[in-house]
Amino acid sequence: MEALQHLIYGLEVVLRPSNMLWITIGSVLGTILGMVPGLGPATGIALLLPLTFVLKPETALIAMAAIFFGAMFGGSRSSILLNIPGDASAVATCFDGYPMAMNGEAEAALAISAIASFIGGLLAAIGFVFLALPLAKIALMFGPPEYFALMVLALTATASLSEGKVLKGLLSMTIGLMISVIGLDPQSGVSRFTFGVLELQGGIDFIVVIMGVYGLGEVLKNLEKMAKKESNRSVQKKFKRIWITKEQWRRSVVPILRSAPLGFLIGILPGAGGTIAALMSYNVEKKLSKNPEKFGKGAIEGVAAPESANNACSIGAMIPTLTLGIPGSGTAAVMLGALMIYGLQPGPLLFQQYPEIGWGIIAALFVGDIICAVINLPLAGLLVRVLAVPPKILYPLVAALCFIGVYAVNVSTVDFYLLIIFGLLGYAMRKFEIPTAPLILATVVGGKLEQSFRQSLMLSDGDFTIFFQSKISLVLILLTVFSLFYPFISKKIKSKRLGK
Repeated sequence: MEALQHLIYGLEVVLRPSNMLWITIGSVLGTILGMVPGLGPATGIALLLPLTFVLKPETALIAMAAIFFGAMFGGSRSSILLNIPGDASAVATCFDGYPMAMNGEAEAALAISAIASFIGGLLAAIGFVFLALPLAKIALMFGPPEYFALMVLALTATASLSEGKVLKGLLSMTIGLMISVIGLDPQSGVSRFTFGVLELQGGIDFIVVIMGVYGLGEVLKNLEKMAKKESNRSVQKKFKRIWITKEQWRRSVVPILRSAPLGFLIGILPGAGGTIAALMSYNVEKKLSKNPEKFGKGAIEGVAAPESANNACSIGAMIPTLTLGIPGSGTAAVMLGALMIYGLQPGPLLFQQYPEIGWGIIAALFVGDIICAVINLPLAGLLVRVLAVPPKILYPLVAALCFIGVYAVNVSTVDFYLLIIFGLLGYAMRKFEIPTAPLILATVVGGKLEQSFRQSLMLSDGDFTIFFQSKISLVLILLTVFSLFYPFISKKIKSKRLGK
């Protein structure tokens, strides 16, 4: 009952005219950015973050949350029509979405992706309501050693699970931690790695990092693709009624309901992300199907399951972000950075001190889910025309937005050079297949990680055993060790199975 009372208060906040306007704008922009190949939710929030500085904190964060799940809805559009995922989490939708479009069932594929996204998001939002308070109360038991162990777990889990490249993930994490220590030492006031540049004494602004790595890095990667081969893909613009038959609904309903809890639980885990949730749900449905040979040839279940899972996952990733201050995905890390930019401390006290923000975001999940469903069903035929915009026009515009957005934050030309550096870094990371999520997460939590580490040692007079004295921190350290070795153990088990 307590959770429902808080949810009602959150709905009162969201249903204010100004907030409803921005959640609608955010849902539309998120859907458009999500369907454009090479962009996605993290890039979308990064690009639009400077524009929200004129808004109240609750309005700005509600708009960002709307962009987040709007992009999760929109990512399937280019997967179905172009066989190019708008976002990494929509890659599994390509497997059967594009074959459905080739079989003349584009309308059904577009409809079931929106319906599955709506139901998956709704079920995950309900789970969020009942888990938020218990997790927030548990988090109150955390002291500096526990927070240090938790953040180390989040970093190692993200590094080891992201895209299955452990060493590259750890390298990305290390780069992020190096970025986080640039500036004045918070305790001694000594300059660290500023190289005599006064503008770096306050550290590198988080917006510059995400706009460079995500925004400009994606632009450079896509410009390279354009230089190699100009894409002249034709996009279907005229559709019949975008809906599904009773038989298609009968085949899809169980996979949708089965994949939502799976995606939600994966989202709570740091580092797993929507891609893993979508692929796991797809594989589960293929194994459970009576006709697995139809998967990959236009099975509607192959669209319903991953779309339900990746939307539920995106909401699940918000739970540790808001209650523990530990983001569950790269996009959630961007949201965490946004909270900190507004001077808000994510964690258990967020719901007590700023209920209009904590519960406003949770309520926005319900309202935004409905708005996104409305946008992505009746207006799908209109929105997909965005895919016909020539890349040579689209990506230079995105690059211009990056430079304008970065300059608007600090009005500093030094940030231009930093943006170019991080853009080249993001491009190089994509070129060498180094995951970017660990870098973003490490950049966000690096300062808090260092602070918790130093506070712990001050409490124990330099005794490192303080990290093993608490049951909570001990369990978290054991999970950290397990997360580092899990990919190798999993790989050995798979190779043994293949050997048999």
